[in-house]
Amino acid sequence: MQIKELNWYSERLHRDMPVKVYGHAGKSCLVIPSQDGKHNDFEGFGMVDACAPFIEEGKLRLYCVDTIDAETWSCTWKNARDRIVLHEDWMQYLVQEVLPLMEKENKNQKAMTMGCSMGAFHAANLFFRFPDRFDTTICLSGIYDASQVLGGYMDDLVYLNSPYHCLQNMPEDHPYMSLYRRSNMFFCVGQGAWEDELLADTRKLDGVLHAKGIPAFVDYWGYDVAHDWNWWQKQAPYFLGKIL
Repeated sequence: MQIKELNWYSERLHRDMPVKVYGHAGKSCLVIPSQDGKHNDFEGFGMVDACAPFIEEGKLRLYCVDTIDAETWSCTWKNARDRIVLHEDWMQYLVQEVLPLMEKENKNQKAMTMGCSMGAFHAANLFFRFPDRFDTTICLSGIYDASQVLGGYMDDLVYLNSPYHCLQNMPEDHPYMSLYRRSNMFFCVGQGAWEDELLADTRKLDGVLHAKGIPAFVDYWGYDVAHDWNWWQKQAPYFLGKIL
């Protein structure tokens, strides 16, 4: 498997930001690690091995990035507005710095997003905000109501980064609606240990998507399926197999 690690100084985040790339060809996938995670977590927790058949066959190329969750979503002692402003800077880093690299290496074709837990929230958020740049998302055990993470705080940027809220109010004639309906969306959650909050949020998003007539594959796994890497290692290749 071809692996390379990139690193550059982000003017938006005022720091060096690494990106680890797995694969030589195929669908470009922006991978967001779980809460407070780093670019090597997907490899460290066995997810790269789980996706290896697709990568080695040239069907998939993973671009794994760092989060800054420790300074935003996890940083409960900071002012909520400051936290969401910094998160938005990170989003712009992904879309304006990382995504153009992915598009260039995949001949300007649309990319996909994938993530587990908090990474699933980020993956969904990126997909729903930029369906002109992404056409597929795989979200495993995610939350989709951003205000929950901020203790109920809501402002313009929280709303913008909350798929559950934005989708409810999107008009039928919005150009994104047709893009969503031509895209691939996979949302999965277990019903076992540590999945209660994620299960409730997935049901909320499922209801909004259904009400809006947006087709999505929303899959509820069994009562033995816990919020843990060993299950995500099974789920990721299962859903990849439906599109690659």
